[in-house]
Amino acid sequence: MNLEQYSREAQTEFESILSYWMNYTLDEENGGFYGHINTLNQVTHQAEKGLVLHARILWSFSAAYTYTQENKYAQIAERAYQYLIQHFKDEPFGGFYWSVDYLGQPFQERKQIYGQAFVVYALCEYYQCSQDAAALDQAIQLFTWLEKCGQDLENGGYWEAFSRDWQIIEDVRLSEKDANEKKSMNTHLHVLEAYTNLYRVWPDEKLGLQIEKLLHLYQTRLIEPTHYYQHLFMDENWVVKSNIISYGHDIEASWLIWEAAEALGKTHLQEAIKPFVLGLAKTALKGIAQDGGMNYELHLETNHLDTDKHSWVQAEAAVGFLNAYQITGDQTYLVQSWKSWQFLQKYIVDHQNGEWHWGVTDTYQNMNDVKVGFWKCPYHSTRACLEVLSRIKEIS
Repeated sequence: MNLEQYSREAQTEFESILSYWMNYTLDEENGGFYGHINTLNQVTHQAEKGLVLHARILWSFSAAYTYTQENKYAQIAERAYQYLIQHFKDEPFGGFYWSVDYLGQPFQERKQIYGQAFVVYALCEYYQCSQDAAALDQAIQLFTWLEKCGQDLENGGYWEAFSRDWQIIEDVRLSEKDANEKKSMNTHLHVLEAYTNLYRVWPDEKLGLQIEKLLHLYQTRLIEPTHYYQHLFMDENWVVKSNIISYGHDIEASWLIWEAAEALGKTHLQEAIKPFVLGLAKTALKGIAQDGGMNYELHLETNHLDTDKHSWVQAEAAVGFLNAYQITGDQTYLVQSWKSWQFLQKYIVDHQNGEWHWGVTDTYQNMNDVKVGFWKCPYHSTRACLEVLSRIKEIS
């Protein structure tokens, strides 16, 4: 493999993705960004607008400006920030709505902790981009609110979701495919990610302790200790309610956990978490197909392998295996990172209409007619490019 080529392709893809979002997604009539665009770049003008979509756009363009210092990216970040604060923030009750309608009015008013975490994550990145103290204040306020309302003070960890006024609700799922359980790997992973980003700009002692608690949960509750895969869903007492290996989440978690430990700057934490980080990476290697792409998940009870290749999974594989190589020096991980990137370039990138397909089946057919949507955002793609670029620079 050629590291120069890898870096060059990541740079080109980074610029291409951001260009797509600037050219196709701005809702000039109603503000913010369109809630849905199909693979032919046709807009659904009255689609609802998701919190995760807008927060991830804010993060992506803020990170892009910090990396490039190009004002065109800062302008889009400012647009995303203003729309997020003006339309998604729930002033009377605190937190941010799960979605608004196409006009920017509250639509799904519930408070998913996963969504709140992405707002913290994005606001911190915007602060680094803009040095706007108000953005950092918003992130700190939301962190304080999550600690007050979102924690399970008895058993540890964070609840999944609440009503608008922060009352317990029956259906706490992020999406229809998820189990309706009180706690999930996905929410805890992105709370950890958000808190890590906040710690970089606000190294508060209490925040650092909460990051340590989350890392401890990964060692004791969230990762299966023998075969090293994450438990996807748990009840309030941490009783496991799932029996699936999600390869994409495992490789993503491997580098986000390591990133959190590094941010705290405590060597003993890194040493304690390292076996779990590398264990997750080794498990994820088992999800690699012969064509270099990463399969979606394995159902342990039936031994059914879901061979769909989701775009975000390939992006996380490129980063996660590069991270494992940096820790171990094992060339196996470096080669697989490159193979994951090659798979993306060959099958996932839409070279005709721009951006990335949702994913492909095992026969390389497009899985989904969506280019922009509630869950289809520029976050995994731009983040992968930036991580690849910075990590190759470190190891070259």
